[in-house]
Amino acid sequence: MSAPHLPTQMNALVLDTGTEDYRSGRGFVRRLVPTPTLNESSRPEDKDQVIVKMLYGGFCGSDKGLWFRNAFGDLITSALSREGKNWRIPGHELLGRIVALGSNVEKHYPFRLGEVVAAESHLFCGQCYQCRHGQQHVCQNAEIIGFTCDGCFAEYVKLPAKVLWPTNVDKIRPEVAALQEPFGNAVHVASCVDLRDKTVLISGCGSIGLFCFLIARQLGAKKIIGVDPIAKQLELATKLGADETILLDIKPQKGLFAAMPDVVAQVHEMTDGLGVDVAMEMAGFNTSLNNTIQATRRGGDIILFGIKSGDFVLQDYAELVLSGKRLHCVIGRRIFDTWKQARMLLEAKDRKLQGKIYEVIMNGGKETILSLADFTAAGLEKAMDEHIKVLIRFGEDRV
Repeated sequence: MSAPHLPTQMNALVLDTGTEDYRSGRGFVRRLVPTPTLNESSRPEDKDQVIVKMLYGGFCGSDKGLWFRNAFGDLITSALSREGKNWRIPGHELLGRIVALGSNVEKHYPFRLGEVVAAESHLFCGQCYQCRHGQQHVCQNAEIIGFTCDGCFAEYVKLPAKVLWPTNVDKIRPEVAALQEPFGNAVHVASCVDLRDKTVLISGCGSIGLFCFLIARQLGAKKIIGVDPIAKQLELATKLGADETILLDIKPQKGLFAAMPDVVAQVHEMTDGLGVDVAMEMAGFNTSLNNTIQATRRGGDIILFGIKSGDFVLQDYAELVLSGKRLHCVIGRRIFDTWKQARMLLEAKDRKLQGKIYEVIMNGGKETILSLADFTAAGLEKAMDEHIKVLIRFGEDRV
């Protein structure tokens, strides 16, 4: 049951939809809100829930979409309407310590008070057709931490025990362990097809795309090509394993769909006229989709991960079919198979992979780890502008 020493209120970063300028505004506000509790008499489901005291929370691209009000707004407001609320605690990439357990948890799950955990962000129902057939990552009734329920940008978060992932911080440094959820996305992408001795194109060098360079190299790719409109992102990609890079002359824009002939030509030139064996579309722009399809060899594989809303135009559909190319759509992480693969990669004895995540993607912790106690909107926005990945630290706890 709920630990009696928990405070009645906690500090949290909140997305307030009740203000007049919500849609035209930006950012989150720090606010005191009620601390989550376990009350099994009024909420029987709390028997299988835990309360986690946050250590680190990762700031995701989707959180950036909420910050700038250009993504997921309808998802948030519709969920809040059902709850009768006008504010949401965002955040879904987390590392924390269990401080309270429902009465069923120790009976059915391998968790104890004080244990350090990460969490799967998709709260799967366990009852739908997909869940019953081992596809919990595409559960029909999934809730999403930080979107359809309150998330982890707070001192405490309440979660179902079934989504927790035990984490050994003696083997994975805490700042990297907080990123297991997005790292798992990249593991899912890179493990869709066998990458051994393959040429690989990664189009879109955001944080998950950058993870893919590390993983593709670890999984045996022989040549990796990176594509992005931002030179700094390509510099990071090179440090993480890219053999060659292509800087886009223009940033892909909504409404444009045609492949960029010069990009496709460069990829073919880099692969002796053949095209890549595997292309990973990580950006979610229509032009990027058609670039990856046309840059892939006959019989090759295209993995689709980047998301933008609305319709896309598939260029030269007949060529796609006649060339026998295969499209793979990836969402989330296979629960919990992908988490096991991610753990294996991160806990490798040489610690090389997690070292690169911390030193390159997280800039060695310099200006990328911000304290909740010192939070300012301007400070977080500056960190987002200058760095690929930002963490929020909660309190002064050291794991």
